[in-house]
Amino acid sequence: MGVFSLLFLAVALAMDAFSAAVTDGLTVKDIRARDALKIGAFFGIFQFIMPCIGNFLSSFAASYIESVDHWIAFILLSVLGVNMIIESQKEQEIKKNPLGVTTLLFMAVATSIDALAAGVTLAAVNTPIILSSVIIGITAFIFSFSGVFIGKRFGALLGSKAEIAGGIILILIGIKTLMEHLSLY
Repeated sequence: MGVFSLLFLAVALAMDAFSAAVTDGLTVKDIRARDALKIGAFFGIFQFIMPCIGNFLSSFAASYIESVDHWIAFILLSVLGVNMIIESQKEQEIKKNPLGVTTLLFMAVATSIDALAAGVTLAAVNTPIILSSVIIGITAFIFSFSGVFIGKRFGALLGSKAEIAGGIILILIGIKTLMEHLSLY
């Protein structure tokens, strides 16, 4: 796979992480550069790791991974999105922290499952996995870091509806992932 093809793949894989980062920027009041770095790091690291895992598993589990990856992403993102919408309707003194390690972990895994499948593909076309994964991870970091600030800008415009918008975005990412795989998109 050529450099330009790899860059296009990295950008395509980063889109879900970017959208999820925009959601964090929408919903977290007073989000700081340190938070954007944390979000970018979670998404970047998982986007780096997952193609490596997919590449490793390619020899004996490729068909199984590709047959369920879309369902896993759909379920995780939908659960997170629905939960975010439900939480926005409750009056709570202490809200769930969308920057918590558990939440970021679930979002990073859900948005990088397609990178796992990409690792299988990269193995099939004999592309160096470490270099590919580094490019994919750095791209996801940059897009996620930037997405936080884009979300922050729109969050200021949406006000109290930002958490609902964020939940809807996560659900739509999950549906898009499922539809793309099922060729309904």
